[in-house]
Amino acid sequence: MKAPEFCLPNQDGVEICLRDLKGKWIVLYFYPKDNTPGCTTEAKEFSELLDEFEKLGAIVIGVSPDSPKRHCNFIEKHGLKITLLSDENKDVLKAYGAWGKKKMYGKEYEGVIRSTFIINPEGEIVKEYKKVKAKGHAAKVLEDLKELIS
Repeated sequence: MKAPEFCLPNQDGVEICLRDLKGKWIVLYFYPKDNTPGCTTEAKEFSELLDEFEKLGAIVIGVSPDSPKRHCNFIEKHGLKITLLSDENKDVLKAYGAWGKKKMYGKEYEGVIRSTFIINPEGEIVKEYKKVKAKGHAAKVLEDLKELIS
């Protein structure tokens, strides 16, 4: 399946577009909110494994509805090495099916569904993960990426 196109600002306000990343493996992960326990765990684990992803020719990009300024603070506070994109309008979240109904404590609400997509150099989604558990997820994605590339 073709990955939905996007152009979003990163933590420095620089626009990053999917079309500019063609030719690379991309790990695109969607998460709810900067500086929350699960999201911090996931971002730190992806940062810790970033060298391994880069050795495979892959880039790791996180996306949430938080502003570039919040992303910048999140990166500085936790020493993150990954790129974070801001989807304040939630258009990209919706295009990837990472926005929808959720339940917590019996209440239903709309929110980010923690999801990850591996996109091949041709711009196709070759693996997707829905309703991800943050802890250990980055290592699983790395393992799957190695299999996809070999």
